[in-house]
Amino acid sequence: MRRYLYMAAVAGAAALATMLPGAAFADTGAVLTYGSAGGTSVPVGDVVTASLASGTTATFYSSSTGTSGVSCTTSAFTATVTDNPAAAGVATESLTAQTFSGCTSNVFGTTSVQSVTLNNLPYTVTVDDSTNAVTVSGSPIQTTVVLGTILGTITCVYQSTNSTIAGTADNTTNSITFTNQSFTKTSGSALCFSSAFFTATYSPVADTTQGGSAVYVN
Repeated sequence: MRRYLYMAAVAGAAALATMLPGAAFADTGAVLTYGSAGGTSVPVGDVVTASLASGTTATFYSSSTGTSGVSCTTSAFTATVTDNPAAAGVATESLTAQTFSGCTSNVFGTTSVQSVTLNNLPYTVTVDDSTNAVTVSGSPIQTTVVLGTILGTITCVYQSTNSTIAGTADNTTNSITFTNQSFTKTSGSALCFSSAFFTATYSPVADTTQGGSAVYVN
């Protein structure tokens, strides 16, 4: 008799859990969680932000091994989570803003950086928890750099190779790093370098909707 009562209790608990979407275990196990790895699932619609990791810069250099180009001391991005399936899987976000400031140029003939602007937003961001790969795609991903020169202002427009850039997420520092992501000049004067390689690390990545809790990839 006790055995049947136990089985009935288990069955009742299972039925109750399916009717309560707020059950604790239903909030865990997604690709993106906040608070800790394997923590609470980031809800669709939450806003995720990050600035440059402390002490780092965002650079657009003319070669993957050189130091000539544009360097920015301040950069930040804002994205909205659009899908966050159970791990293992691929989460998606919509990148709605990415800003750059405090920029300088050491390109010969230039005197200042007036602006660095990301065009054609929003972009689609995917986060693959099996590889920690972060992929940004757009139609196309485009950056406009306005430089001051001794002869006046010039505008340099760059588009990413294959309309994507690739980064890597790291739970240790709650960061996303982009290294030497290739862009090609599509318009601008001869003073604009023909290629640009984008490098930046954003940390910590935080869910501002959840009070700024750190975001993890599971």
